[in-house]
Amino acid sequence: MHFQEPTIGEIIQKANNLTPDQIESILGYQREHKVRFGEAAVALGLANSDDVMWALAQQFHYPYSGERDGMFSKELVIAKNPFSPQAEAIRTTRSHLIMKMYSGSEPRKALAILSANSGDGRSYFAANMAAAFSQLSGRTLLIDANMRSPRQHEIFNLANAGTGLSSILTGRAVTNVIQPVKTLPNLFVLPVGTTPPNPLELAERPAFGLMIRELLSKFDHILVDTPALSQGMDGAVIAAKCGAAVLLARQNHTRVDSLQSLVGALRMSDTTIVGSIVVDH
Repeated sequence: MHFQEPTIGEIIQKANNLTPDQIESILGYQREHKVRFGEAAVALGLANSDDVMWALAQQFHYPYSGERDGMFSKELVIAKNPFSPQAEAIRTTRSHLIMKMYSGSEPRKALAILSANSGDGRSYFAANMAAAFSQLSGRTLLIDANMRSPRQHEIFNLANAGTGLSSILTGRAVTNVIQPVKTLPNLFVLPVGTTPPNPLELAERPAFGLMIRELLSKFDHILVDTPALSQGMDGAVIAAKCGAAVLLARQNHTRVDSLQSLVGALRMSDTTIVGSIVVDH
């Protein structure tokens, strides 16, 4: 049985509750001026440019938020502006990571996002990369393991009170700690929950590695946000439990010796460094 995808016009019509008379007006304008349906709808004031972008994203299965709901931080460019150069660069990076991580016969690993200093863009990169991975088949999980200054719940506008990663690592019985992200199919987030006073000790517990192994059986892609190396060894410890890491350096900010210290910390374990990325965020 052949399933036909809805057209841009059909998506806009349904989303904006356009009447048959309004549709006829748009079609007439479209014929007269030889423009696309969306352009005609915008020209007649029956839709706006964000409506058209949203409809286009729906047709091509892109996660998109735009101005329709304001539920995400503007940092989430994959959802806010999926056709921008920044979003395209993120998808290109995703392709490189896939080739590095999934080209062989080795067991799947979680990917830790690391950098030397605060403000290097780890949370921005982790959030957008998780959203980009969720565009692929399968389920993607983003774990906020920055138990010093968590940010993923802010970027995705999720509840972070009470239970979360810190609850799991302290051995408390918890349920429904992994939260689905509305409007971003196949993407789930595990927030930190209560910020603990002993983040490094929690990261070092066997429970972290056991949790990662269990989650790898339930999710196709797992990305993990971490604290900066300048805040402690948490990131390196977490990366060892994940098995793989990507290193971020901020253009004109990250010092070479800081990056060398980060690499040195990772070499104390069997962590696979799948790449290093320079960001200008």
